[in-house]
Amino acid sequence: MEIETALAKGRRSRQARVVWGERVITVGGDAPVRVQSMTNTDTADAIGTAIQVKELALAGSEMVRLTVNTPEAAQAVPYIREQLDRMGIDVPLIGDFHYNGHRLLTDIPACAQALSKYRINPGNVGKGDKHDKQFGLMIEAAVRWDKPVRIGVNWGSLDQELLASLMDENSRRSAPWGAKPVMYEALISSAIESAERAVEMGMNRNQVLLSCKVSGVQDLVSVYRELARRCDYPLHLGLTEAGMGTKGAVASATALAILLQEGIGDTIRVSLTPQPGESRTQEVVIACEILQALELRSFVPSVTACPGCGRTTSTVFQELTKQIEDFLRAQMPLWRKKYPGVEKLKVAVMGCIVNGPGESKQADIGISLPGTGEAPAAPVFIDGEKRMTLRGEGIAQEFQKIVENYVETRFGTPVAAIAL
Repeated sequence: MEIETALAKGRRSRQARVVWGERVITVGGDAPVRVQSMTNTDTADAIGTAIQVKELALAGSEMVRLTVNTPEAAQAVPYIREQLDRMGIDVPLIGDFHYNGHRLLTDIPACAQALSKYRINPGNVGKGDKHDKQFGLMIEAAVRWDKPVRIGVNWGSLDQELLASLMDENSRRSAPWGAKPVMYEALISSAIESAERAVEMGMNRNQVLLSCKVSGVQDLVSVYRELARRCDYPLHLGLTEAGMGTKGAVASATALAILLQEGIGDTIRVSLTPQPGESRTQEVVIACEILQALELRSFVPSVTACPGCGRTTSTVFQELTKQIEDFLRAQMPLWRKKYPGVEKLKVAVMGCIVNGPGESKQADIGISLPGTGEAPAAPVFIDGEKRMTLRGEGIAQEFQKIVENYVETRFGTPVAAIAL
């Protein structure tokens, strides 16, 4: 009997291109699901914003969005780009525009040119006659500078005129829908109709992406299933406000995993409220972990570790697991360039003899630490075979060195290749 993988093959969306300099990031089609993040600095602070963008990029964000809400913020964008280039950070920048984006993109062309993509919220581009004119000016800038756009509709800033029209239409049905289905339809209609209007105005259809963000998990799943059914634009996924800490991480992982497993979604963002003192990069780490858990992408070596039980009263395996995870993540900005493929490395840190040897054999490199009552010895397995046994007080340091040597030996460039 053949057992099939549970992973969906994925829907076929169009393919968009986000370009900065010589770097081209493809989105949609057969391209990998991309990770996006957003700064929370004052964009007018060019240095502070550039530093945070660098941190997000090094953590794994492949595109970073900036708030562009004032002339000062728009004027800072080229300098942010310049600072990033000096630091060797080529991550594309996305401008997030609301209310006055038409003026900023028109009046400050250096900003329009320095950005790699524009995010337009059709609910916040003006009311009545101004809506079409101001939306048109933003699309005109995108066409002039050959930039892709994301039409990003939000539950909390929905086009009220469209919503009122759909509610009136619904009231005339013989069996009216509930309030939620009407809201869903307003979100989806706003996104698709805005995209089609942009194409009519001259946008390349392959440079348009869509999103319909809400805050509830079930709402997001329902909206995106229908959006994916009705269009083939690349889709950006994410809860509008996921929340803080465990709540935000779990809600994001739940919603995104359901949709990604069904093949829906081309870029993702985990919109976490940072806990006091927490780095903005945490949302990037979680987004990468979601994709890695689904086996859609590999970003950092994975560490398998047992949860601990009465057999593992020692904290050594906990401390070693944390030490190895932190070490591997810290090394990745360098290792990505130096050791191609290292992100697929699998490490096991186990706490007793029950599952320790078995899990360690399944990993590329693993260690089974002694549990309660076991002999004070830690066998190390490399490529499925027991290679050595560590003893004494320096087990953690010795194992980390073994991991380093393994990475260099397996993923390093052979001397013969360098000579060529």
